[in-house]
Amino acid sequence: MSDNVSALVPREEEVDVHFEPVIKLTEQVETKTLEEDEDVLFKMRAKLFRFDSESTEWKERGTGDVRLLSHKETKKVRLVMRRDKTLKVCANHVISGDMRLQPNVGSDRSWVWKVAADYSEHPPTAETLAIRFANPENAALFKAAFEDAQKTNLSLSGKAVPAPTETKEEEEEEKKEEKEKKNTDEKKDKE
Repeated sequence: MSDNVSALVPREEEVDVHFEPVIKLTEQVETKTLEEDEDVLFKMRAKLFRFDSESTEWKERGTGDVRLLSHKETKKVRLVMRRDKTLKVCANHVISGDMRLQPNVGSDRSWVWKVAADYSEHPPTAETLAIRFANPENAALFKAAFEDAQKTNLSLSGKAVPAPTETKEEEEEEKKEEKEKKNTDEKKDKE
């Protein structure tokens, strides 16, 4: 009986749709990224954020590969990051000696730093950026590469490489230790 039902229902014909292109593209267009004259020193997947001072919150800039690029002639190192699918630049700045990578509060896999001029948008703007990696090991690798790039750029400019500055927490801890040491020394003197 099921055979009779299928015999009564008309079969849909399969339609093979094919469209010819209106314009045939014969020549290949070469796109320039302006990164052809640079060597990749560091490359790792990360998520970038910027701090919006008006709303006092972090806004996501994009996810993609953060790269440290060294120019073949000048040897200057810059940080460039492009979004995954669109390849739009979301960070582009030279790594200067006055930039300080600081750990992001409550996370061992992200860093925060201030940029005087980020060229990812027009006109260049001063930004506070944060970058987050998949794990603490990747974050540590980024910090090491970032600091090496700072040293390279400082040596090229002829400036002395500054000694790493201590954070306020480290300074406070040292002061506490000194006070404790003084107290123990005073107790020993009294005895």
